[in-house]
Amino acid sequence: MLLAGIQVKTIPLGDGWWGAGEKPLSEDDKIYPFQVQTSDEEIQDLHERIDRTRYTDALEDSGFNYGFNATYLKTVVSYWRHKFDWKKQVAMLNKYPHFKTKIEGLDVHFVHVRPPRRENQMVLPLMLVHGWPGSFYEFYKILPILTQNHDGVAFEVICPSIPGYSFSEAPHKQGFDSLAAARVFLKLMERLGFSEFYLQGGDWGSLITTNMAQMKPQCVKGLHLNMFMSTRGFKVLLSLIIGPYLPFLVGLTWEDVRRLFPYFEKNVWNLLKESGYMHIQATKPDTAGCAVNDSPVGLAAYLLEKFSTWTDMRNRDLADGGLERKFGLDELLTNVMIYWTTRSIVSSMRFYKENFKSNPDNRVDAKTGIIVPVGFAAFPAELMHCPKAWAQIRCRNIYSYTFMPRGGHFAAFEEPHLLASDIVQFVRKVEDF
Repeated sequence: MLLAGIQVKTIPLGDGWWGAGEKPLSEDDKIYPFQVQTSDEEIQDLHERIDRTRYTDALEDSGFNYGFNATYLKTVVSYWRHKFDWKKQVAMLNKYPHFKTKIEGLDVHFVHVRPPRRENQMVLPLMLVHGWPGSFYEFYKILPILTQNHDGVAFEVICPSIPGYSFSEAPHKQGFDSLAAARVFLKLMERLGFSEFYLQGGDWGSLITTNMAQMKPQCVKGLHLNMFMSTRGFKVLLSLIIGPYLPFLVGLTWEDVRRLFPYFEKNVWNLLKESGYMHIQATKPDTAGCAVNDSPVGLAAYLLEKFSTWTDMRNRDLADGGLERKFGLDELLTNVMIYWTTRSIVSSMRFYKENFKSNPDNRVDAKTGIIVPVGFAAFPAELMHCPKAWAQIRCRNIYSYTFMPRGGHFAAFEEPHLLASDIVQFVRKVEDF
C-alpha cells in the first residue's frame, strides 16, 4: 500500500468466520449494552466446589519454587470462601459501560469509557488489549487516569476481551490466532466510528496491537507497548558477544547490560523455568484445561502463581509468593472469577496453540516491518528485556523508549500511574505538542 506517498508492505486484512456452523449471508452489526451478572446459584456452586477441595502438603521452605505454595493457597482460598464478595465485585465491574457486538460470527465484548466533557480538550481514541492470564479488568486502575485531562489531552478508551477470554465468545473453529484477533479488533474500531486511533498492549496484547498496526498503519496513529519480542539475527548475536564489554558499539546502554546479562541466566534459564505452562498450552491445552475448568481452587493456583512470579521473579523464594505486595486479594480473585464464571480458561489457553502451530519466524507478521510511531515502556521485572537497538530491527519509527523505574509483566495492574504517564508523553510526541 501507499502511505504518505511511500510504498510500504502491510499484512493483508482478509476475512474470517469463527462462529458455529456455516457463515450466514448477513450478520447483525449492531452494538448492544451488556452487564456482568451473577446469581446465588452460581456462588453456591462455587462454595460447594471449594469446600470439596483436596489439598496437598507444601514442601518445607519451598516458597513458590514448585508453583503456588499449598500452605498459602489455603489462606487465599479461606478468604475467597468466607470474605470475598462476588456480588460487590460484579457491581464494581459494571461501573464502566460494557458492550457486545457480533464480528466474524463471535460476540465480542468490550468496555468503552469516554472522558468527561471539558472545554479546549483533545480527545484521542485508545484501545488497550490484555493478555493471559489477565483480562479487561487489568485496566480498571488505569482507566480513570487516562480519561483525566492531561494538559488538554484525554483518552476515550476501548478495552476489548480477546475472543475466548472472559465475556467474548470463544471461536468455534480452529486457527483463531493473533492475526485473526487483530482483524476483529480493527473491525470493532471501524464499527465504533474511529478512522484513526492509538493502541497499547502487553503480553498477547502486544502482539495483537502490533498486528493491527501492520495491517492498517494508516489508521494507527501510534503503538505503545510494554512488552516486545525481539527477532533473532546477526545484530542480536553481535550484541550478546560484545554487549557486556563494549555496549555502545552495538547500540546498548549500561542499563540494557544490567537487565540482559548474564544472558543465559536471565533470558534462557529463567525463561525455561517460567515457560512450562506455555509448552502445555501450545500443544495440548484441552487436557490440562479440563482440570482447571472444573476446580476453582486449581484455577486460582494456576492463574495467581503468574501474578506472583511475573511481577518479580524473586517472589519465588517467598512463602506467600509476594502476591499481596502489589495486589489485593479482592483484585486477584476478581480476575480469577472472570475466568471461572465465563468458563473461558480452556479457550484462553487454546490461543497459545493457535499461535504456535507453526514456526513464529515464518509467519507473515514476523516478516513485516512496523512503520507506525512506536513507544516502549521497558519495565525492569518484565520476563524478557528488549533493548531499543533490538526493537529498531523491526520498528522503523520509535518515538520514545523509557526504562521504567519499577514494575513487571502486568504493567497496568501493577503500576497504572507510571504506565499512563508514559502513554501520555508518547502521544504528546506523536501529536507534536
